[in-house]
Amino acid sequence: MKVGCIGLGDIARKAYLPVLGTQPGVELHLQTRTPATLTRVADSLHLPPGRRHADLDALLAQDLDAAFVHAPTGAHPEIVTRLLEAGVPTYVDKPLAYELADSERLVRLAEERNVGLAVGFNRRYAPGYTQCADHPRELILMQKNRIGLPEEPRTMILDDFIHVVDTLRFLAPGTVEDITVRARTENGLLHHVVLQLSGDGFTALGVMNRLSGSAEEILEVSGQDTKRQVVNLAEVIDHKGQPSLRRRGDWVPVARQRGIEQAVLAFLDAVRAGQVLSARDALSTHEMCERVVREVEDRSRPGRR
Repeated sequence: MKVGCIGLGDIARKAYLPVLGTQPGVELHLQTRTPATLTRVADSLHLPPGRRHADLDALLAQDLDAAFVHAPTGAHPEIVTRLLEAGVPTYVDKPLAYELADSERLVRLAEERNVGLAVGFNRRYAPGYTQCADHPRELILMQKNRIGLPEEPRTMILDDFIHVVDTLRFLAPGTVEDITVRARTENGLLHHVVLQLSGDGFTALGVMNRLSGSAEEILEVSGQDTKRQVVNLAEVIDHKGQPSLRRRGDWVPVARQRGIEQAVLAFLDAVRAGQVLSARDALSTHEMCERVVREVEDRSRPGRR
């Protein structure tokens, strides 16, 4: 099975290549426009010259069975278009694109060509978060905070807050009937954003503070007088009278703890089985993010609060 990896930045090197590079039956091919990076990463994986490619044309000439796209978000539309037009099942880091129109076009193209397209929402596979799907979820609260990192709204929401949005959608136990957005911006930069989703019998709150003083990710689901809390995707604390703590095992790889290994294997298994994966549900997350972006931008205009 020939698998291409496009883009060799931190996320590819730290999370995806340690998984892809050890899969039996996978012939891994790398592509980046930075020669020094290509040489360094390929050498670390002991890949022969024939699996190192400086441009997308050379990679596509290998007749790939699947591809993983880890290039910067701005390059996603062009790269994913080329892959889908070539009939290559594609897994792409979130988001599909910064602009909703581009994301919609890519999903339509995949459907028209009957080619699998998956978006890397790895938290749907993270063990701690999948365990929350089996817990009562009358109230869902997710915080994903950073230190000293206010950012332009569209970039922050599509590159980072999208994880919060997708996790709330994944865990919501029913149809979302109401959406509320609150935010603080200053000098064109988004400091914090709060998203509330509600439906019959549940409320879900997503919070991101880019000036929080702490880099942290905390998920809580509660209901029927019980609560489950997941801290930094590593610790699961169940509350029912007295709290009980389960920590990630000492030898559990980070890629498995964060659901990346499981997402990769699920995608490869689908390709092997001839299953055409759809990104239609992922597009719904992008649509909700676009709503958040527009409301944040609208509230940041002079005279609005």
